[in-house]
This record gives sequence, C-alpha cells and structure tokens, in this order.
Amino acid sequence: MSLALSPADKAKFAAARRSVDFIEDGMRVGLGTGSTAAWMVRCLGDRVRNEGLKVTGVATSDRTAELAISEGIKVVTLEEAGWLDLTIDGADEFDPELNLIKGGGGAHLREKIVATASDRMIVITDAAKEVAQLGAFPLPVEVIPFGWQATQKLIDEVLDGMDVLGREITRRMAGAVPLVTDEGNAILDLHLKRIGNPRQLAMVLNQVPGVVENGLFIDICDVVIIGHANGRVDLRDITAGVRVQEQVDLGEDDNLFADLDD
Repeated sequence: MSLALSPADKAKFAAARRSVDFIEDGMRVGLGTGSTAAWMVRCLGDRVRNEGLKVTGVATSDRTAELAISEGIKVVTLEEAGWLDLTIDGADEFDPELNLIKGGGGAHLREKIVATASDRMIVITDAAKEVAQLGAFPLPVEVIPFGWQATQKLIDEVLDGMDVLGREITRRMAGAVPLVTDEGNAILDLHLKRIGNPRQLAMVLNQVPGVVENGLFIDICDVVIIGHANGRVDLRDITAGVRVQEQVDLGEDDNLFADLDD
C-alpha cells in the first residue's frame, strides 16, 4: 500500500478489498459510482486478472463503465443482465437502520435502479459516513430540465410540512455551469441538516411533478462494510443481525491504484 495514500483512502481501500470477497464466479454484479466504488472496481479487476474470476458488471454511470472496461471486467446493460446477484456501492451517509443518502457523485438514479434490481446491496464506506440521523449531507434530487425552477418551488412547499431542520435548495453545479447527469437531467441539493422521517420524505418527494428520483435509499442496503486506515473492517449485516470485525491485508501493490483519479 502506497505511503502516499491518506488515512481516508486506506479506509476506503480496506472496505473495497473486503467487499469483492462476496463476489463469486459467474455472478452479475452492479458496480457503484464514486471514489469508494472506484477502489472496489480496481480490486475486482485485480481478481479478474489474477484469479480468472468471470463476472458480468452493470455500471451505474458512464465513468464507472469506462473504469471497469479498462480493468478487464465485462460490462453489459441492465437490460442485458436481467437481474443481478449483488450490487456494491458507496454512500454519503448511513444510519443505524442502514438507510442511506446517496448521490454525491450525481448518479443516484441509476444507482437506485441497479441496487433494487439486485438480490443484495453491499455498501462500502469509512467511519465518517455513519450518522445517528440522516440529513447533514445535502440530499440530491434529480429533476428534468424542463421547468426545473417550478419543480424547485414545489419541493420547497413540500418541505414546509416535513420534519427537517433546513430548507435551502441549490442547483448542483459542475464548475461554472449546471451539472448534467448521464440521463441529461439536473440535480437539486436539499440542505436539510436533519431528516426526521426519511421514509415519508422519500415518498413525498417522488410525487412532485418534475422529480425523477431522490437520493434516499430506504430498506435497500443489506450489508455495510466500514473500512479503517489500519486495515480493520466492521461488517454489519442487517438481515442476519450480524456485526463482526475483521482484518484486511492492505497489501504492498503500489501500482494497483496508481492511475486512479477519484
């Protein structure tokens, strides 16, 4: 493991390396988007090259697809795959019930579709993403470009009746221009500070005309793997009610992630 890696990157790598142990030969796997998921794709590519592991990946973003292909992983569409055995992805926040906020990378629409088309979802993360209550991380809401200002106004009116602490809404930017998702949509970030009832908010937001999908993942995640800089991982399986600590060998391969740009 390169000494240049930050403690946060080492923690992400530990979680990512442990997560690919769940992947078996012949599986159809959803590949998440974001910095932690990128480590996972590299770790999976390492298994494909060194162990001859045969898997089929479904990417949740164009950039993940490009990375997976460069790693020698076979990538197909969700339509071609049909149904997935497993999805591995990161998260921006998770609570004790393993409810999530996702979408910091702008891909939560595809991420939610892929995750819910899987038998299981594993989230890989570091300890900083664990919260007692969701909401400190801005909640992404993908909206169609047509009339997005009107959609924003309707969302603001909806928030007035929700159990949240903040109501500021900003349009996601990519530098000096508005961000455009892989589906050609815009993202509104809701700065809520605290979400008292994530399940209710998720349902209400998706009823607003113009909203495509929100970044609340409720009852979707089955397992979370929390990585630490020293190689320790905490594994929590909410379905089995299991919590275990394990040690991951971080290895000495400085080239595995040398070209990775998160």
